[in-house]
Amino acid sequence: MTDIIDELTWRGLIAISTDLADLRKVLDTGQLTCYAGFDPTAPGLHFGHLVQLLTLRRLQLAGHRPIGLVGGATGLIGDPSGKSAERILNPRDVVAQWVDRLRAEVSQFLDFQPGPAAALLVSNLDWTQELSAIEFLRDIGKHFSVNQMIARESVKARLEAGGISYTEFSYQILQANDYLELHRRHGCDLQVGGSDQWGNLVAGVDLIRRVTGDTVHALATPLITRPDGTKYGKTEGGTIWLNPEMTSPYAFYQFWINRSDQEVGGLLRVFTFLGREEIEVLEREIAERPAARIGQRRLAGEVTSLVHGADECARVMAASRALFGQGDLRALDEGTLAAALAEVPSTVVTAAPGGLQPVADLMAATGIVPSKSAARRAIAEGGAYLNNVKVTAEDAVPDDSDLLHRRFLVLRRGKRTVGGVEVRRDLSGDR
Repeated sequence: MTDIIDELTWRGLIAISTDLADLRKVLDTGQLTCYAGFDPTAPGLHFGHLVQLLTLRRLQLAGHRPIGLVGGATGLIGDPSGKSAERILNPRDVVAQWVDRLRAEVSQFLDFQPGPAAALLVSNLDWTQELSAIEFLRDIGKHFSVNQMIARESVKARLEAGGISYTEFSYQILQANDYLELHRRHGCDLQVGGSDQWGNLVAGVDLIRRVTGDTVHALATPLITRPDGTKYGKTEGGTIWLNPEMTSPYAFYQFWINRSDQEVGGLLRVFTFLGREEIEVLEREIAERPAARIGQRRLAGEVTSLVHGADECARVMAASRALFGQGDLRALDEGTLAAALAEVPSTVVTAAPGGLQPVADLMAATGIVPSKSAARRAIAEGGAYLNNVKVTAEDAVPDDSDLLHRRFLVLRRGKRTVGGVEVRRDLSGDR
């Protein structure tokens, strides 16, 4: 990579910087140490955090040294971030557990192999817990202007909404002190973060200048939004987590494959390591053959492999194909099939002593048809499937041999409308 600033600019990853021309010179001169912080305000990272993780990784691939900071201290405080209400302060033991989970998630995206660009992973609790209130106020707090702190957007929003506690008001001082500590301990001269963190980023730059006289840099990436400007997760399905226990790999894959043509080019730039030429070829194919959804499939495959590994990606791709009649449902492992059916209209039924309900009844129960009569019409017209096998009799009833992993049925109307059934046994009569 000849110029990391050009690379980040082309990928749309620079929203604002303290002095981009000077930062470019510093990056071109030699190795630079950079960091991004991740607070344990939840038990995992979401796809928005992936922007910073991959930005650190891009800098590392360009020869620079990344530091992943997990906020063991700031996670106890909470960042106001323009929200209208105070964060709930989580118990210390909960935050400590979340710190451990975030450490593991951050670690998978950086290279810690010995060498000049080997990544570091730190917690700001290491230096903050030893800091007394007197030291904090005398040595750090004296460098901050209350007028400037109040003027920051996140604080202004809270003041207008009814007020902010001193606890959250002090967050920006703690984050600035993190940058100072990393500059002193590891020669860190660049902090990256989201554009909504810009006030906190420049607070650290200013603190280092005041305390040491050194010039350091901040670089903010843009918030990733839908084409209409809304945030992801606000209008569909909730947060997309990186942890497979919080968002299944199948659901993760489906999130990416369901992006619109207008979104795919930008998402390929931000969330994959595909080169410029390959992405531009994909963009042309999207424009010329949108129905083929080539870009969406490549995006989903690349990001799912990056986050969950190539083997898991292969499993969810097989499940996605099989669910729509292009693969063997019986070849899917139970967990993958369960995760896939959790993303389609589904129902849970109890198997009565006399057997299962008719296919038509089950189709109506899942909601893939509006009624039992509509289900029977779909069967009569040849458009109903049980486990990818066409149903030919309107009164067809599945039996135990149809159950996948002894508990699932996959129903389909036409090519694209899929429903799932989980069958549970009535054990009330067993003694």
